[in-house]
Amino acid sequence: MMIEKHLKSLLVAAFSLLIITFCNSVSAQEKSQNTPTEEKTTGELKPSELIMEHIMDNHEFHFAEVNGVDVAIPLPVILYSPQRGFSTFISSKFEHGKAIYQDYKLNEKGVIEAVKADGTIDETVKVYDLSMTRNVVQMLLSLTLLVVLAIGVANKYKKNGANVAPTGFQNAFEPVVTFIRDEVGKPNLGKKYEKYMPYLLTVFFFILINNIIGLIPGTANVTGNIAFTLVLAVISFFVILFSTNAHFWMHIFWPPGVPFLVKLILIPVELLGVFIKPAALMIRLFANMVAGHIVITCFVLLIFIFGAMSQTAGWGFSPVSILFTVFIYFIEILVAFIQAFIFTNLTAVFIGQAMEGAHEEAHH
Repeated sequence: MMIEKHLKSLLVAAFSLLIITFCNSVSAQEKSQNTPTEEKTTGELKPSELIMEHIMDNHEFHFAEVNGVDVAIPLPVILYSPQRGFSTFISSKFEHGKAIYQDYKLNEKGVIEAVKADGTIDETVKVYDLSMTRNVVQMLLSLTLLVVLAIGVANKYKKNGANVAPTGFQNAFEPVVTFIRDEVGKPNLGKKYEKYMPYLLTVFFFILINNIIGLIPGTANVTGNIAFTLVLAVISFFVILFSTNAHFWMHIFWPPGVPFLVKLILIPVELLGVFIKPAALMIRLFANMVAGHIVITCFVLLIFIFGAMSQTAGWGFSPVSILFTVFIYFIEILVAFIQAFIFTNLTAVFIGQAMEGAHEEAHH
């Protein structure tokens, strides 16, 4: 696991440096060859914008552009404005930010803004975007898939019992459930592990399914969205809080066995640690999933960066870029499982620490 972290950090640093270097070269080359008028009409490769477009949320599932035509699935747009009321339509009405519809437009950052009749932004109109973005739609699809699979497996156990050999998705579910129970639940939660197993299993499979689906080209990187990981961290935070006991809070507000002056230092540190733990869950999952997608996108963009410098260089570097992309892609599949496990395991560790006194008594 440590080797994987160092390898990923090295790759991110190396290829970030490559992109910066070649972007400057391409930009300088284009500026020397094109006049100011030509620069406005000539398409310029902007790697940073392409990367951000890939990892950020959007109002459509965009797959490709064929002969100037975008291949995408538009999603419902739901807007509310105190001044204008509700507005609902399909995101294709914006024509990828080129058109204004019902006095609204989609800016370059993917944010819907209210505009006046002349197309300028209307600062007096407040807009609340309640749209079904691709992150929301994909999260709902992942949740539906999880519920369907889990209910299907549960019905098989209900029908055949535990003594019949598992079939179908049971073969995939049963080892994972057993692994989470034996390696996460029991070691960290002791005799109370059964109480928390439904939550731990739900978190693990929900994150895993979103991680795997996010690797499909054209889909959303849901677990790479800070809002998604924030909600998961907040839920874990409340589960941890509701699992605390008097013994836990006594250690927070009056650490035993240390001098009084040291207590004055430890109390705010320990109290801050209550909030740092879920924050660590949020940032760890978010950062790892975003980093993986950025690395993959960087490898693909290197083809076009070299191609902008020289067509021969672009074609020559293509096989190398594709090989590295496939290599990182398979690593990301492994990371998808690892990050789901780490989030679940750390949640169980923090819950176990919250009920520390009861946990020790159970072991005795």
